[in-house]
Amino acid sequence: MSSSRTLSRAPLARATATSVASSVLTVQTGGTGFTDITREIAAFVAEAQAKDGGVTVFVRHTSASLTIQENADPTVLTDLSTVLNRLAPENAGWRHDTEGPDDMPAHVKTMLTSVSLQIPVLQGRLALGTWQGVYLIEHRARPHRREVVLQFIGTTG
Repeated sequence: MSSSRTLSRAPLARATATSVASSVLTVQTGGTGFTDITREIAAFVAEAQAKDGGVTVFVRHTSASLTIQENADPTVLTDLSTVLNRLAPENAGWRHDTEGPDDMPAHVKTMLTSVSLQIPVLQGRLALGTWQGVYLIEHRARPHRREVVLQFIGTTG
């Protein structure tokens, strides 16, 4: 069985990386949930005078993570929280509970998502899709101060 598909690709663009810019974003969470950090990353890219390259976003914690998800309908984030809680519930008989019943589930949720993202930067802008946002996900019930390392590598202009 064959299906007809149309594919196209933009012309190849080349550049030599001439710049590395780094910063640490501090996020105070309110407890479990998603915090949209897209604007802060875009502001970092603008401040770095980034033109073409990539920005790495890395969270320095084992009970918080990062994701790129839909930013138009907040029920998506609610449903994602529901899924993560079903996959790693507090009452699963975890042995590691030194910091409370939400600690081990937080580690599992981090393992299921990501602590690092790579986002292309094209012509000075994050190459995210129309409905994509970058989120820090807090997996612990109480508020935390989270550090997110931002690093752009590429050309400036």
